Amino acid sequence: MVRIIADTTSSIPTEEARRLGINYIPQIIIFGDESYRDDTEIDNKTFLTRLRTSSILPKTAAPPPELYKRIFEDITSKKESAVVICPSAEVSGTVRSATVAALDFQGVDIRILDTKTLGSGLASIVLQANEWAQQGMGIDTLVKNIEDMCARQRVYFLVDTLEYLHKGGRIGGAQALLGGLLQVKPILTLIDGKAQPVESQRTKQRALAKVIELVVTQYPKDQEGYLTIMHGDSLEEAKALAKTLADKLSLDARNIPIYNLPPAILVHAGPGVLAASFYTS
Repeated sequence: MVRIIADTTSSIPTEEARRLGINYIPQIIIFGDESYRDDTEIDNKTFLTRLRTSSILPKTAAPPPELYKRIFEDITSKKESAVVICPSAEVSGTVRSATVAALDFQGVDIRILDTKTLGSGLASIVLQANEWAQQGMGIDTLVKNIEDMCARQRVYFLVDTLEYLHKGGRIGGAQALLGGLLQVKPILTLIDGKAQPVESQRTKQRALAKVIELVVTQYPKDQEGYLTIMHGDSLEEAKALAKTLADKLSLDARNIPIYNLPPAILVHAGPGVLAASFYTS
């Protein structure tokens, strides 16, 4: 059997991941000299309250290798294999942490994949991979299918400010927009795992309209696009975006998952972030 290992940057609720049999790893949130696992020690509401009121910008740390080693030991004892599905190595040290842990398990078939994405797009990969694994798919085919999904992933997101991406060092090519920080609402995407600008609009309403246009234009005609919406403390806006896209794409809004982005992403994106993720044909 192939074991699927993921982490909280996928935005899958911890309880759901564990119910599905996914081995789930936390990210670490750091406020000054205090650190918290973001699966059990700090929730979104508490984190956002501290983020808005703290004079210290929090930091994130990748899960320590020891958390992976515990799972790898169990896999070894049961003679299983594993696929570790990680967020983009350009914005997270998770790939490195899992790789370091795997060095102690030579001879065990552990595949560590850099998906070059995160958030709800990563959730789609993890959930589909887990379904394939439960169906008994072999690890080589499973990895190939995951890599194929990664190559087709698209995400467009709006942030209220580039401040958090800039201070956290995750701004990528969007650095060029900083000069007009107060005058524009940038639309961002991920290219090779880095945040890159698509274009800017003068108002959030116009920027959102452009995101809708991009999704509708690029969404696969067979409608098998794994459309998801993600947000940071913007649930009503997320619901409205899901409804609009469902109407334009002839989808059932009830089948479009809406994910709360976890603290490890909100540290860098900030509250108010809103995004749509999907997969092309």
